[in-house]
Amino acid sequence: MKEKFGQWRGIWLLLFLFFLIFVLRSYAVQPVTLKVGLFSGSVWGVPAGDSYTVADAAIEAFERAHPNVRVKYVSGIQRSDYSEWLAEQVLKGEEPDVFLILPDDFALYASMGALVDLRPWIRTDGEFRPTAYYPAAYSYGQHGAAQMALPMESMPVLMFVNKTLLADEGIPMPDSDWTWQDFLAICRQVTRDRDGDGVLDQFGCYDLSWQQAAMTNGVVQLFREDGRSSYFASPRMEETVRFMMELHALEGGREVTAKDFDMGHVAFRPFTFAEYRTYKPYPWRIKKYSGFEWDCIKLPAGPSGNNQTFLGTLLAGISPRTRHRDLAWEFLKTLCYDKGVQQLIVQKSQGLPARKDILDSEESGRVFRQDAGGEQMNLQVVSEVMAEAVEQPRFERQDVMFFADAELRKIINGTVPYNNALNKLQKEVNAYLQY
Repeated sequence: MKEKFGQWRGIWLLLFLFFLIFVLRSYAVQPVTLKVGLFSGSVWGVPAGDSYTVADAAIEAFERAHPNVRVKYVSGIQRSDYSEWLAEQVLKGEEPDVFLILPDDFALYASMGALVDLRPWIRTDGEFRPTAYYPAAYSYGQHGAAQMALPMESMPVLMFVNKTLLADEGIPMPDSDWTWQDFLAICRQVTRDRDGDGVLDQFGCYDLSWQQAAMTNGVVQLFREDGRSSYFASPRMEETVRFMMELHALEGGREVTAKDFDMGHVAFRPFTFAEYRTYKPYPWRIKKYSGFEWDCIKLPAGPSGNNQTFLGTLLAGISPRTRHRDLAWEFLKTLCYDKGVQQLIVQKSQGLPARKDILDSEESGRVFRQDAGGEQMNLQVVSEVMAEAVEQPRFERQDVMFFADAELRKIINGTVPYNNALNKLQKEVNAYLQY
C-alpha cells in the first residue's frame, strides 16, 4: 500500500512539475506591450504626407530586435489635438510609456514630474553619445540638471530671400555673414512705390519679430535664472529696439502683410526651414509662390551678436509610470538616435534630423538636392545654422511675456515714446515677477 501511495505521489509531483514548467514558459513568452504617444500632421505647420512613416520604421526595427515586445499607438490624433489628448492621459495616469512632446509643452511636463530623468541610462549605455546631437537640440530636453527627453527632429528659422526681387533691383544675394546694417541698406533700396499711385507697394521685410532680432544681437535670456528679474533695459535690448524702430519706419505707415510676400512684393521674410523644404519643389512652389524664385540664408547679425537662430525641437520622453523602463529607453533610443530612423527624417519629414552626422551625410545631400528640384543646396550652411543655433527660451510666466510683447510693440511702432521706455518696461515687468 505504501509503495502504491509513493508511486501516485511521484506521478502527481511529476504532473505538477510539468504544469509549473508549462505556466512559467507560457508567462515567459507572453509579449510585452509598449504604448507610444504619436500625432498625425506636421509639428512644423506645413502640409505632411504619411505622418507615421518614421515612427513605423522605428517600431519595426525595435520589434525585430526585441521579438517579445509589441509597440502600439493610437492613430488619427491630430497635431492640433495632441496636447489636450496627452494632458488627459497624464491626468488619468494612463499616458503612454514613451511619447512625443511638442516644443511648447516640454517645460510643463518636465516641471510636473511627468517625465523620467534619462541620465542613468545615458551614463551607462555605451551605444549612446549625447555629442552626436546638435547642442541646442539636445539641451532642449534638459530641465535644470536633468535630461528629461531626447530630440527627434529640429527646425531652425532662416531668412527667406526673394531672389527675383533683388535681381530686378540689381542687388546681389547677401552673404551668410551679413549684418543688420547690410539688411537695412537693402530694405531701404527696395522699399518704394512701384506703380506711382503714392502708396508704397514694395517692401524690405515682413514678419521679423523683436525676439528674433534680439537673439541675433546676443540677447538669449530676457529673465534672470530665478525668474525674479528681467533684462529689458540692457544695452543689447536698446540696440534691438532701435533697429526694429528703424525697420518699421521704412514701411511709411503701411502694414506689410503675408499677401505682400506671397505676391513677390517683399524682399525678406523669416521662415522655418520646413517652409523651404515644403514649398521649394514642384508642384508646391507653383501653388504657393508662383511669381518669383527664392532661397534661404542665415538671419542678419546685430552689432553685439551673430547670425544665429532659434531652434525648435520635437522631443520624446518616458513616463515615470511605465512598468518597462529599460525597454522604454531602448525604444526611445531607436526613435531618436538610430541612424536609419534619423536618416528617414531627411526623406519623409519636413524637419531636420537632430544628429549632426546624418545631416552632414552624402545621402542627405542627395535628398535635399532632389527636394530643391536639382538646384544646389548648401547643406554646409544649414548644418552651421543648426550647430550655432540656440534653444528657444522657455519662461513659465506667459502672462508677463504677453505684457512685455505688447509694450515693446507700442515702442517699436511709435505709439509710446522711446525715451526711457525700456527702463519703465523693465520696472513694470520686475514688479509683475514678484507676484
